[in-house]
Parts: sequence; structure tokens; C-alpha cells
Amino acid sequence: MKSADNKLRESAILMMAIGEDAAAEVFKFLNPKEVQELGSAMASLKQLTRADMDAILEEFRQEADQFMAVTLDSNEYIRSVLNKALGTDRAAGLIEDILEAGDGVSSGIDALNWLDAHSVAELISDEHPQIIATILVHLERDRAADILTELPERLRDDVILRVATFGGVQPNALHELTEVLNGMLSGQGAKRSKMGGTRTAAEILNYLSASDEESVIKSLRGIDNDLTDRIVEEMFVFDNLADIEDTAIQLILKETETASLTIALKGATDELRDKFFKNMSNRAADMLREDLDAQGPVRMSKVEQEQKAIVEVARRLAESGQITLGGLGSDEYV
Repeated sequence: MKSADNKLRESAILMMAIGEDAAAEVFKFLNPKEVQELGSAMASLKQLTRADMDAILEEFRQEADQFMAVTLDSNEYIRSVLNKALGTDRAAGLIEDILEAGDGVSSGIDALNWLDAHSVAELISDEHPQIIATILVHLERDRAADILTELPERLRDDVILRVATFGGVQPNALHELTEVLNGMLSGQGAKRSKMGGTRTAAEILNYLSASDEESVIKSLRGIDNDLTDRIVEEMFVFDNLADIEDTAIQLILKETETASLTIALKGATDELRDKFFKNMSNRAADMLREDLDAQGPVRMSKVEQEQKAIVEVARRLAESGQITLGGLGSDEYV
């Protein structure tokens, strides 16, 4: 009987042999742990001989003769396969772990990015709010928001307050938390994390529904009004684009596809639409108006998706110092 290691190696060779598209389809049916293990096994295959290929393909396919000996750039192959299977964003951290760590040792915290929010909430809801906050600041912001929505209201409000005041965690404590999660989940790829604070709390809240967001903010004000103000200041949303300078809008337009803007403006106020119109050429503004008038019904989720994408462009430009996201008149010029 073959050992588990031998089976894993044979599976890795097969993935290298069947081509990127077919391998990507296979990866879609694997769970995160299997993706990690198989990806790591593929990364260890620096060269495949004809004998390796023939032995494996003989088991899985009868047409082994069509395959020739092959030497592959396994790193590029793995990147392409995982990107096709999982999408660029989800694959990015896992690729980094597979290619840089290479030993299969991974963080249980990051595995929560791969599980559905309800399952994660059930898993961690009995933990101390500070532990939950520690976990959430290490997750993708939209994933953290989804999990937060699944928590009881009182616990949710307590957790976001702790996220906003999070000052970091000692490495040994984080290691212990990771070990606990590894024991519960069998582990998943470690990823360098962004820590907490008001910005993290704001980013998580930005992904909540409007009603949940309002409820959390109201609750936080009853606990710490100054802290809540700092969080709200970080919560820049699509409608806030109406308050930024015209030169900033012009830069955002350069980074935004017209199709994306058309959908995003579907749910915008007349004030914000006019803000964009006046910062475009007359011809471009007229064409955009025509597109908006001709556009049929659009799902709100799609509108919100495009609005968030444009807000991300604005945030990126702000972080690089090209624009300011504060309100008009917030700075004086001398």
C-alpha cells in the first residue's frame, strides 16, 4: 500500500502533467488544507522525468505516450493554476506561503479566510471578546465584517470596540492562539497581518450593511464618543466623494473604467453625479449621462461592488499622497 506522502507526490505530478486549465478545475474541488498540501508538493517538484510522468499517467490515463519528459518552472505554474482556480486576491497569500515557506507549516488564523462566515462565528463565538478581536484583525476586512455580522449584537459591539483599541499582541500569545486554531482546523497558510486600530475597525465596518453599521456606531457612542468619532473619520464611503476636491475626482477618473463608473453612479445622489460630470469633458459627460439613462435595472450588490472598487482607488491615491480624502476646506492654503 502506498504511503500518504507517495500518493501526494503522485497527485502533484499529475497536476503538473494535465495542464494549467485542467489543474485549476481540480483545485476548485479541493478544500483549503488539500490545496495547501498539494501546492506544497508541487513546489517541491523541480524536474519531472519521462519515467515519473509515465508511471503516474499509466494509472490515471491510458494515453501516456502523448506526454514527453518535461521540466517546468513550478513556481510560475503554481501561480497560474491557483490564480485561475481561486482568483488573484484569494490565491495571493496562499501562493506566498507555498513558495516561500515550502514546509506546510501554516497559521490556523488565516484558514478562517477560507471558511464561510457562519461556521467561523460558531467556532469563535464562545471565546473572550478580546480573542475574537485578535482573530478579526488578522483576517481580510470583508471576511471579518461577514463574521461580525453573524455574532450576537452585544458581542459584536464589544468586539469592534476592542478592534478599535487593539494595540497588538505578543508573538508568543499569537503563536499559542494559532496553535489552538491549528488544532481545530488542521491549519492553513500563514499570512503577514495588518494590525488593529481605528482604521481596521473602520475598514471592517465599511463592509457591514447600512443598518448594522448604524447600530454598531450608535452602541459605540454610548461607550466612547471620542473613539467613535475617530472610527467614523476613517470610514470613507462612496458618497463622501462628493466632498473631495475636483482635482482628486479627475485623478480618480483616470484610474476608473467607464463601465465601472456607470454602474457605481446608478445608486448615487444627483450631487455626486454632477461632481463627476463637471470633472469630465462635455462629450464624455454627455455619453455617461446617456449610458445612465439607457441602463436597465442593476443589482444593488453589483452597484455596491463597483462603488467599493472606486473607493479603493481613492484610498490608494490618498495613501500615495496624490489626493486628500478630507472634506473641502479642511486645509487652509498659504
